[in-house]
This record gives sequence, structure tokens and C-alpha cells, in this order.
Amino acid sequence: MPISRPQAQSRPSPRPPSADVGPPTWLVTLLAVSCGLTVANIYYAQPLLDVLRQAFRLNEATAGSLVTVTQIGFAAGMVFLVPLGDRLESRRLVTILLTVTTLAMAVGGLAPSFPVLLLAALVSGTGSVVAQVLVPYVADLAPDHTRGRVVGRVMSGLLAGILLSRTLGSLLEEATNWRTVYLASAVLMAALTLTLRVALPRRAPTTTGSYRDLLASTLRLARIHGPLRRRSLYQAAMFGTFSAFWTTISYVLTAAPFHYSQFGIGIFALVGAAGALVAPLAGKWADRGLTRPMTAAAFLCAIAALAIAGFGRHSVVLLAAAAILLDLAAQSSLILGQHTIYQLDHTARARLNSVYIATFFIGGAFGSQIGAVAYHLGGWTALTLFAAALPVLALLGWATERRAQHRSGSHPS
Repeated sequence: MPISRPQAQSRPSPRPPSADVGPPTWLVTLLAVSCGLTVANIYYAQPLLDVLRQAFRLNEATAGSLVTVTQIGFAAGMVFLVPLGDRLESRRLVTILLTVTTLAMAVGGLAPSFPVLLLAALVSGTGSVVAQVLVPYVADLAPDHTRGRVVGRVMSGLLAGILLSRTLGSLLEEATNWRTVYLASAVLMAALTLTLRVALPRRAPTTTGSYRDLLASTLRLARIHGPLRRRSLYQAAMFGTFSAFWTTISYVLTAAPFHYSQFGIGIFALVGAAGALVAPLAGKWADRGLTRPMTAAAFLCAIAALAIAGFGRHSVVLLAAAAILLDLAAQSSLILGQHTIYQLDHTARARLNSVYIATFFIGGAFGSQIGAVAYHLGGWTALTLFAAALPVLALLGWATERRAQHRSGSHPS
């Protein structure tokens, strides 16, 4: 249901409503790669936590705070910066955010102490929300009947960036040192800034309201759209599970009985990247009206993954199987949720996306920090029990979905 904005005049969508031709393949590919490269900045540190713990003489919980702070920065950027995607010309906003990210990654690579690295991580996480400016951008360009598939293709790039960043970070650290990971990312961000500045088509803003009105309308969207709140909480639970697993798995793989090097951790992360293949399929499921049953399937898949991980503590094959299943589940739920929220108001997709992504990254920050504490206090068993509880809660929420919709008369989620 579109929102009413007495102080903000809406403009037509940049794509004519009757258009049947979506964005060109080269643009979809470029946006997919761009999303993958930018979101990778949030995850480079995950496989490096044991190295950073030793370099700065930290315990597991303190080292894990690096991932938490980065995710908090990303969530803050989603709340305060991504809504500007409806207010500012997209190319200009993308250029500013990527410039900030470039500088932050360079500072991270040169950080003389852990607090400086934490500050750089906070800023780079905030700037990396450019990925979530580009996703609603391509959603606006796609016709209704293929939006799920087009967004799924772009999200496959984003999700591949999340997963492959762990491999790239591990391999670069093995070949050089952890600082090279951050400095190499700074170079990539600088090149991407110039590329998108030249290649992105101009996109007119969809609202002319003030920044204050924009934030107020974002809060109002969260208040009036039940499916937005529900899908955001679902994904917060899923991303909390995802972050808890991947924040602590490097501790497991570097300890007995594996004693893996950073190269071994990188190969393990590469196996988990197979989960990115499901993103286009999830988009097709959403286009076919299968959002509800496939959402439940994603929750059950995540629960099964944590059960396998818990019982397979001493088997790398079982841990790898759990990683693949968990990534498949988290990514399917993400795409299904985005398809749902983008149908709520076509003039406010950046703001809808802002609420959705910010909420689930807060869930991710919670999962990574509490997961690190759980592992520090109770080992892998405590971690898997905590991580499995989150999709169980999401599944219980899913079971009440139809009753809630019947009472409120809201859109299906």
C-alpha cells in the first residue's frame, strides 16, 4: 500500500509501468559484480579473526567484535543513508559512498592498533551499503513479471561476494599478511567508483521531500506494512544464525583435529560459496507464488544445517555440508523476503530495503557477537545450540503468519 507524503511529492518510476524489456544483461552483470565487491568488505575479517586475535593479543570474543562493529556500521548506513536512494540521483550517491569506503579500507590496512581497525571497520561497513542502493535501483528497472529473477541475478553476485570474500581474505593473508586484504580492497573500491560513475544510467529520484521527511516516511513504512516487519524479523533470525556460524568456524578449523592454515580455511569457505547458486532459483520461486512454502523450507534447512554442524564437529565433510545448507537457507530467505517487500510500494523501494536490510544486519551483529561469546564460554556445542534456536523462532513466527494476516487484512508475506 503506497504511503502518503503530504510534504514530499512523488515522481513517476524511472521505468515506464508498461515496459516489458528489463535492464540489459551487461548492466545486470555489472551491478551483480559491484554488489559482490562492496558487500565483501563486511566479511573479509571473518576468516582472519584468529590471525587478528594473535596480532593484537585478543581473546575470541574481543576479536569477534570486529565483525559485529562492521555489521552495526552497515545497519546504521541502511537506516540513515540508503533511504537517500529515493531522494538523490543514484549515480551521485553511489560515488560518494564508494569514496568513503575506499578511504576506510585504506585506513584499516594501515591501522596501528585494534581500536583504529574497529573505527575503520565501522566506517567501511557504513559505506558498503552502496550494494543496497543498487539492488532497488535494478528492481525499478525490471518489469513486474521478471523482477524476482532480475533481482535474484544481482543478489547472486552480492551473495557470492559474501561467500567468496572469506576465501579471498584467507588466500591473500596466507600469501602476504592481513593488511594486504584491506589495502587490496581499497584499490578495488577506487576502481569500482570510477567504473560506476561512467557506466550507471541516470535515475531520477522518486521523492522530493526533505531528509527529515524521508526518514519519517521510512519509519512510517515499517509501521504500516506488516509483511515488511515480518520478513525483516525472519531474515534477522536467519542472518544471526549465518553470522554466528561463519564468525566462529575459523576457530574450529584452526584448532584440533584440523589445524588448518589460512589457505585451508579459504578452501573451506569456497565450498560454502556453492550456496550462492540458489539465489536465481529463489527469485523464480517468488515469481511463481511459492514464497510462503519455500520460506518454511529455508528455516527447516537452516535448523538441519546446525544439527549437522553440531554432531559433525570432528568431520570437515559434515561441517562443509552444514555450511552449504546454511548458506542456501539464508540466501533463499533473503531473496524471498525482498520479492515480498518490493511489491508493497514501488515509489519507496530504497526505503523499504533500508528497513529490511538494517533489521537483519542488526540480527547479524547480534548473532556474530553472541555467537563469539557462546563459543568462548561453551565451545562449538554452545554455538550450534544458540544458532539453531534462531531459525526455530522464525519458524514459529511463520506458523502464525496466516492468522496475523487474517486479523490485519495485510498482503501475504
